[in-house]
Amino acid sequence: MDVCYKKLFKLLIDKGMKKTDLRKATGISPNTMTKLSNNEFVSMEVLVKICKTLNCDFGDIVEVVSSPDNRTVKLVEYYKIHWRLI
Repeated sequence: MDVCYKKLFKLLIDKGMKKTDLRKATGISPNTMTKLSNNEFVSMEVLVKICKTLNCDFGDIVEVVSSPDNRTVKLVEYYKIHWRLI
């Protein structure tokens, strides 16, 4: 299972906020914002800070999604390395 933060970034758009605004309002680091942008895991503490700042709940900012199968991951990595498409 993986996580997806598309809901968070849509909520920011709806509230007229930029990622840097959220980062400054919550006090999270630029590295953590990069993790969010890359749909990587972040701490529960970070998610709570975001929810408090945006006055929302976890379900409003994050989804748990199925992981792509290994074949898809290997194919994407192959293209990244050999074709520099991504």
